[in-house]
Amino acid sequence: MKRNATAVWNGSLKEGAGKLTTQTTTLKDTQYSFKSRFEEGVGTNPEELIAAAHAGCFTMQLSAYISEEGFEIESIETKCDIDFVDGTIITSHLTVAAKVKEITEDAFQQLVTKAEKNCPVSKVLNAAISSTATLV
Repeated sequence: MKRNATAVWNGSLKEGAGKLTTQTTTLKDTQYSFKSRFEEGVGTNPEELIAAAHAGCFTMQLSAYISEEGFEIESIETKCDIDFVDGTIITSHLTVAAKVKEITEDAFQQLVTKAEKNCPVSKVLNAAISSTATLV
């Protein structure tokens, strides 16, 4: 499988602006700029997109592991916080709330750790990755 996205940028770093389009067109000419990345501007930014990718990938990986163990998932919600300091993503923290029938806290935490280490986006990030998970 191969996926792609395209970025088009016009102008200088601070005054310019760009548009992002994904292969599926889920993002189509989505605005991004210096202000949306480093200040409070309209549009998205690469770190926000990485956070979305990490949350989505981790959640799917956790779902696979829980299902493989024979537990029934009602829901999993994951928030990802990316910490971008001095031009480097230094941390990615996953906050997970899950409703899973009949799973023990210990089994759940083990599967969270396994998913945290093994989802494809975790593997590509050169950052400290952590998580906080709660069964609800």
